[in-house]
Amino acid sequence: MIVVGLSHRSAPIAVRERIALSGDALDSALETMLAHEAIDEALILSTCNRTEVYVSAATIGQSPQLTIDAVVDILASLGSQDIVPHLVTRQGHDALLHLFRVAASLDSLVVGESQILGQVKEAARAAEAKGGLGCDLSGALRASLQAAKRVRSETSIGRGQVSVPSVAVSLAEQIFTNLANHRALLIGAGEMAETAAKLLARRGAPLQVVNRSAERAERLAASAGGTAARWEDLESCLVEADMVISSTASTSPVITRSMLEKIRKARRGRSLFLIDIALPRDVAPDANELDGIYLYDIDDLSHVVAQSLQDRAEEAKRAECLVAGQAQEFADRGARRSIEPIIAGIHERARDIFTRELDRSCRSRLKHLGEAERDALEAMLESATNKLLHAPSARLRELAKVAQGQDAAQLLSDLFELDADAAHPTPDRRPLQAEELDDTQDSAVDDEDKVDGDNEDQDQRHAG
Repeated sequence: MIVVGLSHRSAPIAVRERIALSGDALDSALETMLAHEAIDEALILSTCNRTEVYVSAATIGQSPQLTIDAVVDILASLGSQDIVPHLVTRQGHDALLHLFRVAASLDSLVVGESQILGQVKEAARAAEAKGGLGCDLSGALRASLQAAKRVRSETSIGRGQVSVPSVAVSLAEQIFTNLANHRALLIGAGEMAETAAKLLARRGAPLQVVNRSAERAERLAASAGGTAARWEDLESCLVEADMVISSTASTSPVITRSMLEKIRKARRGRSLFLIDIALPRDVAPDANELDGIYLYDIDDLSHVVAQSLQDRAEEAKRAECLVAGQAQEFADRGARRSIEPIIAGIHERARDIFTRELDRSCRSRLKHLGEAERDALEAMLESATNKLLHAPSARLRELAKVAQGQDAAQLLSDLFELDADAAHPTPDRRPLQAEELDDTQDSAVDDEDKVDGDNEDQDQRHAG
C-alpha cells in the first residue's frame, strides 16, 4: 500500500483548500486515479485537515515510484504544482500504520475526535462505488476500523474537547467568558454546525442560524432553541452578531471583506469574532485586516487543542501502542499469507524433482529393489528435503515481515520456477461488507458535553 497526500501537519490551510474534494469532484478524481495504468486500487480521504490518496500498484513487482509519480501528477492537476512540496509519501508498513492512526484519530488536529471514523467509512463507500477497493485496501481498511473501535472502547482518548466544533466553542468561551450574554450566529446546517449549535445552546448563547436551505436552518435552530434567518439576510445577521461560527460546504467565501466593510458602520464600533471551521474557508482571509474584525480558522485552533490534549496524554500513549500493535499484527498475518504458498511451492518442487529421479532410478539401476526398500528411499528423500529447506523456510518467514522479504520471495520463485499463482498468491481477504461501513454504532459522545455528532448531511466537511 502507498499513501500520498497532505494534512494539517504538512500544509497550511491555504494549501489544503486547493485540493479539498467532495461530491462530484471526489468521484472524478477517483475515476482518474483508477484509470491510470500504474494504479490498481484507490481510496481518497478528504476532510478539512487532510487530502490523502491510498493506493496499491497495478502490477506486482512494479516500482512503487511509478505509482507514486502517477498519484502526485494527478493531485497536482487537481490543485496546482504549489502543493507538491507539501505532499508526504508513505509506503509499506509506514503507509499501513498511518491508515490505522488516521482511523483511530491519532493523526487528527483534535486527537480523539469521533468524526474521522465516519469519514474513513464514507471514503470507503465512495471508493467501493467506483470499483476502487480490492483485496489489499479492503483488508487494511477492515483491520484499521476494528483497531479504531478498540481505541474508542478501551481508552479514554475521546474525553474532553474531541471535535473541531467543540474546540471552536471553547475558543469563543475564552474570548467572551459568558456566552449567554453574547449573540452567536451559526452559518451552515451540516454535522459540524449541528454539533456547534448543541454546544452553544448548552452554554446559553442566544443563537441564530443561517443556511442556504431555509428548511434545514429552521430545523437546526429549533433543535437548539434558536431562531433561523434567510440566506439573503446574512448581512443584517452579521450586524447583530457578537461571534460567528461558519461551517458550510461552499467552495468560495460566503463572508467577504467588502461585506464586512459594508456593515461596520451599522455595528457602531463593536468587535466581531469570526471562527471559520470550513474548508475551503468560508471567510475571506483578508477580512482579518479590518479593525475590529478578529478571524480564526482551523489552523488557529491548534493552541486550544494543545491545552485539551495535555489532559489526555497518557490515554494517547495507550492508544498509540494499541494501534501500532494492531497494525503489526495485520502486517504479520498478511506476510504469512503471502509467503506460505511460496514456501509450500518450493517444498513441492523439491519433492517432485526427487520423486522423478527416484522413479527413473527404480526403472533402471535400482529396479531390483522391492517395495519396502523403495518406501525407505522415499522416506529418506522426504526427510532430507525437509532438513534442507527448514532453515531457508524459517529465514523466508522472517524476511516476509520486511520489504526485502518480498524481493527474496520473488527471487526464489524464479529460481525454483514456481507458477504465477504460487509466486503471487491472492490474499485471503474478504471485500468490505455494507454492514462494516454502517455508522450507526460509531456515534461517539463527548464526555464533557454529551454531544452526539451524527447528522444526515454527508456533504459537510469534517474534522479529520
